[in-house]
Amino acid sequence: MKNLVVRHNPWWKGEKDYHFAKWEGMRIKWVPNWIKDISLKSFSLNFVIGPRQIGKTTGLKLMVDDLLKKVEAERIFYFNCDLSPDAYSLRKVMDAYLEFRKSLGQDSSFIFLDEVTGVKGWWRVIKGYVDLGVFKDDVLTITGSSSLKLRGEVEFFPGRRGLGREVTVYPLSFREFLEVHGVKVKTTGDANKDAKKAAVQEEEIKRAFGDYLKKGGFPLSINGDPRADEDFIRAFEGEILRLGRSVSLSREVLSSIFKKAPSPLGYTTISKDTSGYSYKTVAEYLELLKSLLILDLARCKNGEKILHRKEKKVFFIDPFMARSLSFWSGQEFLKGALYEWVVQSHLSRKFGEVFYFRNSYEIDCMAADLKIEVKAGKPHRKYPKSVEVLDEDTLPLFLAVI
Repeated sequence: MKNLVVRHNPWWKGEKDYHFAKWEGMRIKWVPNWIKDISLKSFSLNFVIGPRQIGKTTGLKLMVDDLLKKVEAERIFYFNCDLSPDAYSLRKVMDAYLEFRKSLGQDSSFIFLDEVTGVKGWWRVIKGYVDLGVFKDDVLTITGSSSLKLRGEVEFFPGRRGLGREVTVYPLSFREFLEVHGVKVKTTGDANKDAKKAAVQEEEIKRAFGDYLKKGGFPLSINGDPRADEDFIRAFEGEILRLGRSVSLSREVLSSIFKKAPSPLGYTTISKDTSGYSYKTVAEYLELLKSLLILDLARCKNGEKILHRKEKKVFFIDPFMARSLSFWSGQEFLKGALYEWVVQSHLSRKFGEVFYFRNSYEIDCMAADLKIEVKAGKPHRKYPKSVEVLDEDTLPLFLAVI
């Protein structure tokens, strides 16, 4: 056990970490903004939640590299919980490090437990140590997939997080995608004015947008790794199986969404495309996919009233996710649907929720004071002045500043 712990922490022997070295060698690399949101004051219990392959481990290793400039190496402990088969094994790992720390006369540490999702009952180990005051002078940062929230495990720590924070990691937005490619767009908060000013960078923004629609905001896909799609799908299937759900039904639900997008959908409509599953089961799987940060729902809104019983528009969080899952499900999607998904995702992340409107005409996206219709080509009808119509020419500029 001690050898396993030491191998996870090469900086104790003055050696360079594998993940950090890999990050240094990437053609396109960046320091993710989310690591700035993690509390480093004791006592803190932080949770970092996001899809696999999104760069959570790399983010932790960048934090380790920065901490090494400030504190003794032995006060920084990292462990990949994928190598821990159960809670008992995790407890032994923790005990081994705590004993090692004690032998050095240290009483506070920065502890990083990566990908705890697969360790059944992991929270009992951590909660027990917190209640005993073992970590009273420490900073703990725990990462896992979005299923931690779905299973309610993060909520097992009421009043036990100290100064800790909960951080959700998303794929890069288009503006972030531009930044990591060296294209900086100045913004003031007024999207329309900012988009007009960004027109001087129109050519490079449009070129980057084409790449973004293919690569999305995942590190491996952005760097052109040929295994990016396969790694994402394997990780996605693993999450479904860990939650005790059906991979084949997940595929059927996604296939139905791709086939009918961007039209609003009802649970019954999707259930008809499955192998005899009820609308209640479909609703459950859509909530599952939402919790895993794969997709989200835009509800119909008329004035100030949200029509919860109306069909929902389903949109994917990231274009790379959408393309990978489309190939996996065997169902292609319309270009217009992809444009709409990207706008809905960006508005949802910025404003917390997004809606649509349908009456004598349709408004694809509504958030805060924005009303946006998205077209793959030029619009063939007029919309009220309050509705902004985005097409292939104006869409990249809007997303660059939102």
